[in-house]
Amino acid sequence: QVQLVESGGGSVQAGGSLRLSCAASGGTYKSYCMAWFRQTPGSEREWVASLYTGGLNTYYLDSVKDRFTISRDNDKNTLYLRIDSLKPEDTGMYYCAATISYSCTHRTEATDFGFWGQGTQVTVSS
Repeated sequence: QVQLVESGGGSVQAGGSLRLSCAASGGTYKSYCMAWFRQTPGSEREWVASLYTGGLNTYYLDSVKDRFTISRDNDKNTLYLRIDSLKPEDTGMYYCAATISYSCTHRTEATDFGFWGQGTQVTVSS
């Protein structure tokens, strides 16, 4: 069973940056697809970025790929999401997710992931 704990959210002004963290524990497999989703009230969770822990490829929602950077530190078992040039529309709850997999290809739906964190809130003011 994988446990995921997010941190790093907060209230920031537009144009600023944040780095979200997701500490992972409890996993016994070496290959995971890990992802970040965001959700606003009344909307479904939206995939924004993912990476495969066994490789170098990263994947992004087209609308965020110029401002979001997903990365990981294997020694710390931590996934990160850096968001630059924050916009008010980035406001939402950000969730870390994971699934046991040898690939992240085509894994962009919430139902593709079985492990979730509790989320960290990001609020961007104009």
